[in-house]
Amino acid sequence: MWRSFFIAIGIMLAIVGVECLLIESATLYSGNANPPPTAQTLFGQSAPQSGGTRVFRPGEWLPLTTLASGVIVIMYSMTLPKRWQHG
Repeated sequence: MWRSFFIAIGIMLAIVGVECLLIESATLYSGNANPPPTAQTLFGQSAPQSGGTRVFRPGEWLPLTTLASGVIVIMYSMTLPKRWQHG
């Protein structure tokens, strides 16, 4: 079980590293366009809207770091011993 867990973590880190190598920036949109009502909005005062978007720009170190970390975790998981008996 631990072996498959670490393989999955390593593969995800490697995928995120490759994706960060390919993109320059990513725009993240909020799925909640209408925030829940607060005391200010219930009594007629409008709360400021943030627009619901954020821009993610990975640094120069992030792609290679996550890719290398993913490969190291995958190599580590391959060295974990297999179970010989179920018990």
